[in-house]
Amino acid sequence: MRRKIPSTAALVAFESAARHQSFTKAAEELALTQSAICRQIASLEAFLNVELFRRSRRGVKLTDAGLAYARRVATQLDAVERDTLAVMGQQGAMTIELAVVPTFGTQWLVPRLKSFQQLHPQITVNLTNRTRPFLFADTEFDAAVYFGDGDWSGTQAYRLMRENPMPVCSPSLLDGRTRLNAEQIASLPLLQQTTRPYAWRQWFNAQSLNVARDMSGPRYELFSMLAQAAMHEMGVALIPPFLIQRELDEKRLVIAAATSYPSDKGYYLIIPERKAESAALLALRDWLVEEAARYANAHELE
Repeated sequence: MRRKIPSTAALVAFESAARHQSFTKAAEELALTQSAICRQIASLEAFLNVELFRRSRRGVKLTDAGLAYARRVATQLDAVERDTLAVMGQQGAMTIELAVVPTFGTQWLVPRLKSFQQLHPQITVNLTNRTRPFLFADTEFDAAVYFGDGDWSGTQAYRLMRENPMPVCSPSLLDGRTRLNAEQIASLPLLQQTTRPYAWRQWFNAQSLNVARDMSGPRYELFSMLAQAAMHEMGVALIPPFLIQRELDEKRLVIAAATSYPSDKGYYLIIPERKAESAALLALRDWLVEEAARYANAHELE
């Protein structure tokens, strides 16, 4: 079936003219004559049966339809250019598109990726933030690292590590004390994590304490946001220490109570079943599982 798509040359000419609001500047950018730009846009308008520009002696101006179409065309051309450069850059190499939960990706995974690159220089790992599960069939992702119970339909899940969040805050909130007990923490503002709405309730319950306001307080989607709020003395946050190790080492944050709570959830590597035999993904899986085990062993020794 023949697609109802105008010529690429006409779309490129239109996008440039729309961006500059000028046929002359579009011609200069594309190294064409102004008459060539005019012909391309005229052919596009005829194809669409829609007026994209209003012409006058002062120049050209996008119509409402032209403005809306220009935004869509620019987005699609950017995507085509990005995909083209990706293919040109592969040159026989393998690429993994990995979705990751943001703070885990930046604080734990990225600092370790150099060792994976050294072991597998032919594999490129691209990272994109995703905070919630999604359908692999609707995306370009080859795998994902996410926090949950590992139950993701149509995939294979590999547990990496537990989270073990602990209450942390600015040193000033300790007011000279080394640690705070659960009752003292309950009296302070509680910073909430959007994707862990019951975290404080679970923590207080593990300390045999019921707190009426355990779900009250400002909510933040990312642990990095929680850490910033805690550093600015806005309250106490439940954060896994391994995600804020630098802040703890620099004493910008301190552990208010060295206790966590039991949880069935953890960080998992998720691979769609249809890609389970990919050599690149198997290499990433083996490396990630080994790195996570090494971290867990070191953490238990502390």
